[in-house]
Amino acid sequence: MTLPMRQIDHVAMTVADVAKSVAWYKDVMGATVPRDPYVIDGKVAVQPIVMGGVMLNLHQKGNGVWLVAKEPTVGSVDICFRWDGTIEEAQAHLASKNVPIFAGPMPTIGSDQKPSISVYFLDLDGNLLEFLTSVNVPQG
Repeated sequence: MTLPMRQIDHVAMTVADVAKSVAWYKDVMGATVPRDPYVIDGKVAVQPIVMGGVMLNLHQKGNGVWLVAKEPTVGSVDICFRWDGTIEEAQAHLASKNVPIFAGPMPTIGSDQKPSISVYFLDLDGNLLEFLTSVNVPQG
């Protein structure tokens, strides 16, 4: 049975420092801040950021929000972003931001089941991020 799900709307990610993470995602990932943060007791608890069609809700560690995973942990997320350019362009972009590639480029299969190629890198908190592309990858 196929359920009527279309895509992931957003991912919540616990970070050590929301302000530093917002700055990093703006610089490296081209993130924008679509709205004001959710504040508890005068402190930023959650800040949404958007990159292309992807939204992350950056949760400050220990923010007091009750609706979270059982054990929200800094550096525990692994997210793959679809890159609409070549893998060489992804590598060049990361190099221009002084972000080391953790692994890759290496062949993989995307959610569309097409052959792809990926590079992996880490954010400030050690979350594993991936740029995946099918551009200029032999299909079949």
